[in-house]
Formats: sequence, structure tokens, C-alpha cells
Amino acid sequence: MPGPGPHMMYALGSSIGLMSTSNGRFSPHHSLVYSINAFFGPDLGSFSEWFTSTIGFAHSFGSALADVIHDPFFYILILGLPLSFLYSWLSRVFLHRGSLDSISGVPLTRWQCLLLISAGSLSHFFLDHLFEENGHSSMYTWILSTGWWDNRAPVNPDAVVVVGFLCTFLIGGFININSIEAFEFEVH
Repeated sequence: MPGPGPHMMYALGSSIGLMSTSNGRFSPHHSLVYSINAFFGPDLGSFSEWFTSTIGFAHSFGSALADVIHDPFFYILILGLPLSFLYSWLSRVFLHRGSLDSISGVPLTRWQCLLLISAGSLSHFFLDHLFEENGHSSMYTWILSTGWWDNRAPVNPDAVVVVGFLCTFLIGGFININSIEAFEFEVH
């Protein structure tokens, strides 16, 4: 499975392409919701397992969550509705505060958010399968069958912090570039 970098670059790259070809119908709001779910969405379960094994608390809960959430359809069925409410509300807040531009001036609806969550989940697993020998590698089969490795997850916490920091700045830069203030500055 590719790391978070390829997921983020694929999602932001394809959504920026959709923004430019749709003449504003695919707005920065659409792009942000899609990209976050393609980047981090289904890996939320794997992250929870890594996090609980790292802190040594509630590891069985983190493992169970990883088994259920890291699935292209269970992610949508379990977290789709709560996240669609959250993203719809955030879209309204970003639009009201002028943090993120929308050509139509209308925030995302819950239905649009649910569709973007679904698209993000499916594109996340598209990349996972693409980079894992068409889904037939022994490592991928092992992860799918057990949910993780034998012991603690072999992830360096420093790498998690660095990648999280870089992706946060990438998303922050995207929001800054697509903020209403940036568009008002160009007009004057």
C-alpha cells in the first residue's frame, strides 16, 4: 500500500484537474472533502490500531476498529453519515468566514459530502490495489486477513509526525490558495 504522500498527491491532483475542467462546479470545498477522504479516510482504522498499540491503551479496540473501517464499503456505511454532517457544517463555516472560496457561494450539502466520502474511499483503495501487485502480494493478503502485523505496528512515530506535518501544510496551502481573500486580492 502506498504511503500518505501518493494518496494526497493523487487526490489533490485529480481534484484540481476536476476544478479546472468543470468551470467551478467542482469547487475547492469538493476538492478538500474528496482529498481528505482519499488520503486519510479508510486508513483511519489502521491509524487507530497503530496509535493504540503505540500508547499501550485500548489496543483491542484499535485493532477491532481497523478491521472494520479499513474497507472500501464499511468505511462509507459506518462513517459516511457522521462525516457528511461534519463536512457539510465545515463547508458552511469555511464559506461564512471566507476561508475557502466557492464560485456558487453555496456550501456543500450532506448528500454531496456523502458522495465525496464514497469517491474518496474508493480512490484510496484504487491506489492501494494498484501498488500491491493487483492485490495479490503476500503482505497485502496478510494485512487483509489479520488486520495488522503480529506485534506492535512497525511505524516510526517520528515519521507519522513528519508526514502529518507536511500533509497539514499541503492542505493548509490549498485552503490559502483557494481562500476568498486570495481571489479578492487578484481582482483589485
